[in-house]
Amino acid sequence: MHKAPFKNVVSITALLCALWVPGQAAGRERGRLWLEAQNRSLENQRATLSQVARRAMPSVVSITTRQPSEDASASGEEPQKGIGSGFVIHPSGYILTSAHVVEGATEVVVSLMHPRGYAEEYVAQVVGEDNRTDCALLKIDAPRKLPVLRLASSSHVRSADWIVVIGNPFGLSQSVTVGVVSYMGRTDVTPNGRDGDFDYMQMDASINPGNSGGPVLDMHGDVVAVANAVNVAGQGIGFAIPIDIAKTVIPQLRDHGRVRRGWLGISVQDFTPEVAEAFNLSHGPGVVVTDVVEEGPGERAGLLSGDVIVGLDARRVQRAHTLRWQVAARGVGRNVKLRIHRLGKPMYLTVRLEEMPDEGPVPAPLAAHRQGRRPTRAQSVLEDLLSPVPRAKSLPTPPPAKPADPDSGGGEQAP
Repeated sequence: MHKAPFKNVVSITALLCALWVPGQAAGRERGRLWLEAQNRSLENQRATLSQVARRAMPSVVSITTRQPSEDASASGEEPQKGIGSGFVIHPSGYILTSAHVVEGATEVVVSLMHPRGYAEEYVAQVVGEDNRTDCALLKIDAPRKLPVLRLASSSHVRSADWIVVIGNPFGLSQSVTVGVVSYMGRTDVTPNGRDGDFDYMQMDASINPGNSGGPVLDMHGDVVAVANAVNVAGQGIGFAIPIDIAKTVIPQLRDHGRVRRGWLGISVQDFTPEVAEAFNLSHGPGVVVTDVVEEGPGERAGLLSGDVIVGLDARRVQRAHTLRWQVAARGVGRNVKLRIHRLGKPMYLTVRLEEMPDEGPVPAPLAAHRQGRRPTRAQSVLEDLLSPVPRAKSLPTPPPAKPADPDSGGGEQAP
């Protein structure tokens, strides 16, 4: 009979406490110049980073190379040694790394961790390498199926996204660094000192000599880039090549040992006010054709200096660098449709791509690696790992067109 009043008293007391606590907090907030944050736990985030690193480590390899020393024959010195990183992309032993890691090497040795916890070494075959994208494909013959890393796409990566880098800096294998993406799409830097088809991912994760060729992983544990270079003049600035570039060239490295790039036979520049003034053009989207190679595919299709390319097939063209890569990636023998503006009028031209003239034979060190070996072809699983790369991307009285050197520095050249 007396329990009901007691319950009412308890309920009223709880209600007063519930009202009093927020009131006290609100009173404290009125006296502050800031908003107090809750102390949220970071355990889940730390656990995710740790899981990404642990799961990827069995697929990351250390690479040691032997390179002939210039004075080795005269002085009897040991060949120079180089270090780098790589990662397994196919269970049969295909490994992706940076081309500069194995460039000029007479021997390439790959070290990876056995499931039982000890390191095992294999002499690797250099299946193919490409300096312009700084990608190389290796093959080792292991007695077991190797764990692989899946290749994602860098198109979903944004600035401030967390990334994990694993590699072999200074020979310290299985080293893990963590950071964020600082910028996507750096085309105005050459941190490794050479020109090429690069579209860098900038990051603040620590990378050092020996990290080159190692994977850059997203929070799902998938590869979004290949660690490539560190800016020695600054701290916390590293660069990686988006994995989409590597996925474009891997099949050609496997099949041909090199990349056969499509070539338009023109030079192009971004549409800047200076370029517009030089060719008496109104500023607008697209890239300007600044030179046309005589008897090249572009000239035969009707392209002229001063034409403004605004579209390639179904994609818009806004940057010379992007056009160059998209043309190169389409390969040799493909027909592409260009949408251009000439004297302000829209036109369409169809060009059949040819092979870049400077694409020579397989380099001698690579030929030595492949000598006496039957070409190996990946199983269908390789195609499963390599998802298709999404392809985004007026004539006054100009000077007469003249033959252009494909490597000339007069603007950015479209292959």
